[in-house]
Order: sequence, then C-alpha cells, then structure tokens
Amino acid sequence: MENVMRGNSCFPPFENFVMMCQVSRIEEQLDYQFKDQSLLKEALSHPSLSSEIRPAPPDNQRLEYLGDAVLELVISSYLYKHFPLCQEGPLTKLRASIVSRNALAGAAGRLNLGSQLYLSKGEEGSGGRTRPSNLADAIEALIGAIYLDGGIETANTIILRLLSEELQHLDPDEAQGNTKGELQEILQSVTPEAPIYKIIEQEGPPHDRTFTSSVFWKGTELGRGVGASKKIAEAKAAGEALKARRWE
Repeated sequence: MENVMRGNSCFPPFENFVMMCQVSRIEEQLDYQFKDQSLLKEALSHPSLSSEIRPAPPDNQRLEYLGDAVLELVISSYLYKHFPLCQEGPLTKLRASIVSRNALAGAAGRLNLGSQLYLSKGEEGSGGRTRPSNLADAIEALIGAIYLDGGIETANTIILRLLSEELQHLDPDEAQGNTKGELQEILQSVTPEAPIYKIIEQEGPPHDRTFTSSVFWKGTELGRGVGASKKIAEAKAAGEALKARRWE
C-alpha cells in the first residue's frame, strides 16, 4: 500500500484518514484547536507503530517526556497556591497522587483516549487501548503537544480541567495536618458540641469552581476558608479558626 507523507509522519492512506478523524474528536473533547495538527497526531501515536510502518512515524515518547515536566510544574503551582500552610513533604505527596499513573489513566478514560490512540495491530490485540501505562503516557504526550502548540497558559487551563476530578478529591486534612480533627478535639474538650461546617458561597465554572466555607460552633462563626473543593474550603476554615481561637 502506498504511503502518504504528512509533515514528518508517514501513514498508509486509510490509516491516515482514521488518524484525522481521531484528531478531530480529541480536539472537540479538549475544546482546543491545534494550530499544528502534526503535534496532536504525534501525541496519539504509540511507539509500537514502528513495527508495522516504514518509515516509522514519530511516536509520542518525546512529547511524553516534555508533558511530564509541564504537568509537574502546573500541579506544583496549583498546590502551592491552594495549600499555603503545607510544607514541601505534604505538597510532594499530594502532587504524586495527582500525577500518578492511575490518576492520569483515569483522566484518559474520561476522554475516551484509548479508542483514539494509533496503535500497531499487535499492541491493540494485546489490550493496548485499555493498558494504564499507555493511557497515562498518552495524556502526558497530549500535554506536551498542547504546551508546544499553545503555550504554558493554555496547557495550565487544560490540565486543571482534565484533572479537576482528582484535584477535588485531594485530602486537605492530610496536606494540612488534619486541621478539622485538631479543631474538633479542642472544642470538644470544652463541650461535647461539635463544630458545624457550611458552604456559604460557590462560584466559577464546573471545572474551576471555588467554594467558601464557614465553621460554626455554638452559634458563633470561628473561621472561613476558600478552596477548589468543599473539603479544601472546610480545612482552610478550620485552620483559620485555629489561628483566631474565637472560642476562648
């Protein structure tokens, strides 16, 4: 079958048509239009292609390397901003949970990315479309492609949207030394009545929502906190209450 050259890539005609369809779908899901389509094609191309296509098209390993670094920077910046009381150790632990293979594979699953990868027949036959390592690698390669095509601000926006579910399930008690538990222990040493947390405000789009929480005890507001999830906002409210000590 005659090969068709596209940029630096070489695909048989039918496979090239399929790849173009895959590129279109992923752009719709990302709500982002690539200026350089070859970057997205490269991000979707698994290294196994080299066993079936000559000359082999660029695979996604180099983009994966770049995307890994961009991902760590974006998530590190997010955690630094949203967990101001957290030191290096807990921040590193939280970042590891977000950039883990399982977390990235989960994000890839929500994008249905596995069905859009360009794999060799052998890799596909052995379950390559659902293999967590392939999905995680593809997400990182996709991030690398977005960074090269649209810059760091675009990459930042899309990464936080892709991983919004994982970010909202971070455990702020683990990150901030269990401020809610510490506050409850102090208050219940005075009276059995437990503190009550209320979400008093939420704003922003679903992928970038901000919550404001207040903590009350015996009818008195002890502190407020703002965060990217209800749990983070509550933990920050507890931290503020511990600093203000309005129950004394």
